[in-house]
Amino acid sequence: MSKTGQALKGSLTKVMLGAALLGALQGCVPLVMGGAALGAAATMDRRTLGAQTEDKSITVKAEVQIPKIVGDAGHVNIASFNRKVLLTGEVRDEAMKAKVEAEVRRIENVVSVINELAIAGPSSYTSRSSDALITTNVKASLVEMKTISATSFKVVTERGTVYLMGRVTQREGDLGAKIAQSVSGVQRVVKIFEYITEEELRTQYPQSSTVAL
Repeated sequence: MSKTGQALKGSLTKVMLGAALLGALQGCVPLVMGGAALGAAATMDRRTLGAQTEDKSITVKAEVQIPKIVGDAGHVNIASFNRKVLLTGEVRDEAMKAKVEAEVRRIENVVSVINELAIAGPSSYTSRSSDALITTNVKASLVEMKTISATSFKVVTERGTVYLMGRVTQREGDLGAKIAQSVSGVQRVVKIFEYITEEELRTQYPQSSTVAL
C-alpha cells in the first residue's frame, strides 16, 4: 500500500474510532452515572418533566401504529417535542400521507402535527446514513457555539433538510439555524421553534441561559 493510502486508512480509522467513542459515551455515561445524569439532562431540558414523558409516550405509540399503515411502501420518522409531532420520511401517496397524520393526531396529548412526509419511495441506506452524519455534525456545531444552549435544540435531518425544534429565543433560533446551514451536506434548514423571550430565558431557565451576542 502506498504512503498516501496508508495515511487515508489511518485517518479513516481515527474517524471511525471517534464515532464509536462518541456513541459509547452517549450510550454508557448515563448508565454509569445513573439517576444523576438523567436528572441533569432533564433539568437542562426546557420542557416540563410531564412534557418530556408525554413526548416519549407519543413517539412510542406512533412507532407502533404507523408501520401498520405504511408497511413496505415507505418509511416514517417521528419526532415529538413539547407534544408537537414532526413527521418526516417518505410514503406512497397523498392518501397514505393523510392517513399517517390522522393516526398521529389521534394519539393522546398530541397538540399539533407538522407533516413533512414526501411522496416518494423509501430513501436508501446511503441517504439515511448521510442524514445521520449531518445530524451528528449539526449537534456538534451547536455544542461548539458557547453563546447558545445546544441542549435546547432537537435536530432532525431528512434528505439533507435539517429540522430544528426547541424552546428558544429568537436570537438562539436564528443563530442555531445559521450554524446548521453552515454544516456540509445541509440543503436547507426548517425552523419549528417555540419562541420564548430573553427575559423568560433568564428567569425560567438560568441553568441554560447564555450571554447574548
